[in-house]
Amino acid sequence: MDCGARRHAYRPGVHPGPQPPAVLSARDLRKVYRMGEVQVEALRGVDFDLREGELLVLLGPSGSGKSTLLNILGGLDVPTSGTVRYRDRDLTQASESELTRFRREHVGFVFQFYNLIASLTARENVALVAEIVEAPMRPEEALRLVGLEHRLDHFPAQLSGGEQQRVAIARAIAKNPDILLCDEPTGALDIHTGKVVLEALRRANRELGTTTAVITHNAAIARMADRVVTIADGRIVSEVRNEHPLGPGEIAW
Repeated sequence: MDCGARRHAYRPGVHPGPQPPAVLSARDLRKVYRMGEVQVEALRGVDFDLREGELLVLLGPSGSGKSTLLNILGGLDVPTSGTVRYRDRDLTQASESELTRFRREHVGFVFQFYNLIASLTARENVALVAEIVEAPMRPEEALRLVGLEHRLDHFPAQLSGGEQQRVAIARAIAKNPDILLCDEPTGALDIHTGKVVLEALRRANRELGTTTAVITHNAAIARMADRVVTIADGRIVSEVRNEHPLGPGEIAW
């Protein structure tokens, strides 16, 4: 990502300056939920690119469609219409087993709630991914990257909320995924703990080169991103490339 680029208003298909290739691309993405006779349009013709190696923040209020977009990009849901491509692969034509393989081999997920197994230590929770991928990172290395090398053998109940979230991040990055998709990863945390978690995500992006998307309603977090995409009412309404992204420790909210 060219972090020296100027900020610019969003226009679909217009991106000044050289751009890294897109890892994930969505075109005219629409998602409609039907509940009885009620029809809810969660996405309304979204065009979106997640580019190689960038740290992107997808910003929007609750109900704007950002979680729906992330779930479709990550192969957890399918669109009503439109296309999603992972590099040269059309995910909208993939079978359920192919989507499962895509999620397993290429995507790491981090959610607001940690989903750790209470009876397993931090090391053992992270080691779970070793059973489903070909070339996992050592659990100890993944936990070191998020600053928890001293908590390897602690159980979730012995960890703070921020530490549990960092274990969840270590578990996601231990897959060595191409893409890390994070849905409100600081939503349940106080500001100090949230900054520690954001630093763990930033290190994964900068040190491993993992293409990272963080969705949030917290506008302050956008200041750490290479690029900020804002969504409202199911549509992309703006795109900004940060000239000088801040470190998480410099952010206040």
